[in-house]
Amino acid sequence: MNQERVFKVLLGPHISEKAAIIADESNQYVFKVAADATKPEIKKAVEQLFEVTVTGVSTVNVKGKTKRTARGIGRRKGFRKAYVSIAEGQEIDFAGAE
Repeated sequence: MNQERVFKVLLGPHISEKAAIIADESNQYVFKVAADATKPEIKKAVEQLFEVTVTGVSTVNVKGKTKRTARGIGRRKGFRKAYVSIAEGQEIDFAGAE
């Protein structure tokens, strides 16, 4: 996989309370990924970018919420996220990443 595709597959980390709990308890990290990204592509991208060993990848398509506004009913954009399991003893530090 070329370097350009790596940056198109991984859009960024998904930071939430649930993601922090999962990272502490089961050594999994959550990323927002491209809608057309496959599990092998996500695995290769994380391994190349963060230099860790990935043991598993699960993906979820999150549907956008419907919201009411003064102008009527609108819809937020949906996205795809990936739960990436990392080998024991390894970790990803988002604050120190360059």
